[in-house]
Amino acid sequence: MKKELATKYDHKAVEEGKYRTWLDHHYFEAGDTSKKPYSIVIPPPNVTGKLHLGHAWDTTLQDMIIRYKRMQGYDALWLPGMDHAGIATQAKVEARLREDGISRYDLGREKFLEKAWSWKEEYASIIRSQWEKLGLSLDYTKERFTLDEGLSEAVKTVFVTLYKKGYIYQGERIINWDPVQRTALSNIEVIHKEIEGHMYYFNYEVVETGENLVIATTRPETMFADQAIFVHPDDTRYQHLVGKHAINPANGEALPIMADSYIDMSFGTAVMKCTPAHDPNDFALAKKYQLAMPKCMNDDGTMNELCGPYQGMDRFECREALVHDFESRGVVDHIEKHMHQVGHSERSHAIVEPYLSKQWFVKMKPLANAALENQMKDSKVSFVPPRFEKTFKQWMENIEDWCISRQLWWGHQIPAWYHKETGEIYVGKEPPQDIENWKQDEDVLDTWFSSALWPFSTMGWPNTESELYQRYFPTDTLVTGYDIIFFWVSRMIFQSLEFTGQRPFQNVLIHGLIRDEQGRKMSKSLGNGVDPMDVIDQYGADTLRFFLTTNSAPGMDLRYIPEKLDAAWNFINKIWNSARFVLMNIDDDMSYQNLSFDHLNLADQWILNRLNEVITSVDENMDKFEFVNVGSELYNFIWDDFCSWYIELSKVHLNSDDEIEKKATQNTLVYVLNAIVRLLHPFMPFVTEEIYLSIPHLQPSICIAKWPTVNPDFNNEIIQDQFVYLIDIIKGIRNLRAQYVIKNAIEIAYSIQTQDNQLENLLENLSPYIYKLCHARCFGYNVETSSNVATEMIKGGNALIIELGDYIDLEAEKKKMEDEIKKLENEIKRCESMLSNPNFVSKAPAQKVEQEKQKLADYQSKFNTMKDKLNQM
Repeated sequence: MKKELATKYDHKAVEEGKYRTWLDHHYFEAGDTSKKPYSIVIPPPNVTGKLHLGHAWDTTLQDMIIRYKRMQGYDALWLPGMDHAGIATQAKVEARLREDGISRYDLGREKFLEKAWSWKEEYASIIRSQWEKLGLSLDYTKERFTLDEGLSEAVKTVFVTLYKKGYIYQGERIINWDPVQRTALSNIEVIHKEIEGHMYYFNYEVVETGENLVIATTRPETMFADQAIFVHPDDTRYQHLVGKHAINPANGEALPIMADSYIDMSFGTAVMKCTPAHDPNDFALAKKYQLAMPKCMNDDGTMNELCGPYQGMDRFECREALVHDFESRGVVDHIEKHMHQVGHSERSHAIVEPYLSKQWFVKMKPLANAALENQMKDSKVSFVPPRFEKTFKQWMENIEDWCISRQLWWGHQIPAWYHKETGEIYVGKEPPQDIENWKQDEDVLDTWFSSALWPFSTMGWPNTESELYQRYFPTDTLVTGYDIIFFWVSRMIFQSLEFTGQRPFQNVLIHGLIRDEQGRKMSKSLGNGVDPMDVIDQYGADTLRFFLTTNSAPGMDLRYIPEKLDAAWNFINKIWNSARFVLMNIDDDMSYQNLSFDHLNLADQWILNRLNEVITSVDENMDKFEFVNVGSELYNFIWDDFCSWYIELSKVHLNSDDEIEKKATQNTLVYVLNAIVRLLHPFMPFVTEEIYLSIPHLQPSICIAKWPTVNPDFNNEIIQDQFVYLIDIIKGIRNLRAQYVIKNAIEIAYSIQTQDNQLENLLENLSPYIYKLCHARCFGYNVETSSNVATEMIKGGNALIIELGDYIDLEAEKKKMEDEIKKLENEIKRCESMLSNPNFVSKAPAQKVEQEKQKLADYQSKFNTMKDKLNQM
């Protein structure tokens, strides 16, 4: 007994319970060694919160690829996992602690980490439930976490190896510093916002001459750490002052006046104060001239002992107080409002402080060069679209050394120890044997350090004999957004080449960002974010998935437009209703393996040939990741060819007394619908499973059904050409009915004017379909007609003709047309009069003049059409 489909499509009923069934039957688990492997690793979401719409898009694209490959017969592995997300997670955990009135320092490192692991378990569970709701076919038996034991082993191996090769070193550099989290930040953790600040112009007295120098700064609070004043060597205004000194009004110190061509003579007063410990450009100058690099701030953003009476103040409180004091002392020349880009911490939202700090770094040049060289070999990583390879190369060509240390507790603690007496550094995977004499570095590694190893560490590396590593690495495809090419994709490539000698993936499919209807980035501040789980509740996962995957080409942004979700839901409803039609017109005992195609009629031959064409097109576009093209191909085939045409045409044979003819159409309906749901399965897994199980099928689940293939027996080089005649005639009759208001209940007689003697046999075969769909009979070919006919041109220059006198009152129609022609003549005269009036043309708004021109063109076109029609009558 076949499964019945409900009268109406209800996404909640359809999606309920299916995912659990799929997991219980292990459909998503890889490991069939008789098949060719295909692997994808999920970009691990951060355990900081719930998945957003961007995650839904990214993972649905991957799910489509993996379901497609699984159905094609691959041993398809989609490995899931999550990222500990360093600072992001620690910020969340600390925020929760603050609600209870405690800080991480109150708890201590070990207790704090217990809280962080508890957070991880809580949000990992939420993420898994969201994956389930999206229908993602992940192999949970192989799930990984960036802080699990195996990945920690990989991280330590990489750190120690790079250190021993001289690629990892400690150094003092200007880094991005978050004074709230009190840690270094990577560039990706800094959000730049344009804000209104001030440019302060202060007077500096030259010691040797008593002259006054005006120097501009946006950050007066850093003046306590100034070490020099710079001018351009070619600036004639200041050449005489080079080698002299000027008094720093913040602390009274005499600063040497120096010259360097770095100075921009067109900016401000062209005199620059140099603060090496608080500005990356100043740091470079200080290195060049061997200047001291004192810091005037503590790591929490308060002023230190260098700042005298301002010590202990917050940096911005100090700025305000210092400027106020300068104003009372006459130091302020003037103050201007100044719009500038200011870095903010992504997590704490604090303004980032450029800060001199001793950190661990990776020497990037040798690693980047190896990655660039590999892109010139057959083993290169293929970017889709290819233009993003240029983005990758430019980043690698201009890369700077990578700051990998973070002043956090949540993360991979750096495997380095300092001897308590000698200060000697020991780096190793295991602690020193006399551990009581050593203290481990308290910093942790940048989150990207562990996620850079993700494609191979998740497969068991550094154990290269691991079954997963041997079988599934390198992976086949990575799917990710263009915004992390620099930060993640590039790092995976150079680390994989360095430690495995292989690329991490063959293809990297790049998508854009999801924006709102107006093209704005989704954000909390704009209030335009969309929770994918809410969309699923309203429309269903299948609707959301089809929308996400068919409305943006690779590399392009996607706009969230609710009307397109409605369209996707309507499409699924159309599929549902077509499936119900098939079920109502086949026998309960029909089996898929016994379908026969010996007695196909014209419509059957046409739809089966079209199906072959669609499968070919879908395969080509799926392999190129052109999912928009796949969606359009399937939508047009299902909505137009199958539902609008074939199902209607099939009724001719389903209602026939000829059982052989009827059976052929039933078999065709089942064959095509079965192929349709399999082609759609990667896009919409739930509804296709429901329909697949209700119609004759071969597998217990569509998840493990075979991907449709072209059947050469159904290829027909002439059928499409023949079928155009049928479509043209049906459309022609429908057009004439509408044009002359001939009711559908009235049977129409038509004739065909043709010079092709071979056409009559084909038209005879088409006539039953035409009668069924148009209530019209053919009364002959090349027959003599009156002058009162309506004509529609069809394929090949042939003409479809209807005698109008049989169906309409010609005189009344002529009178209506004459009246309409008179109205159009009056409108044309009015428009021409306005447009020939110089006052109107010169004084009216250009938009109004253009509207009148468009009206005139429209009226003239309608007038000509009506005249031709009247002459024809």
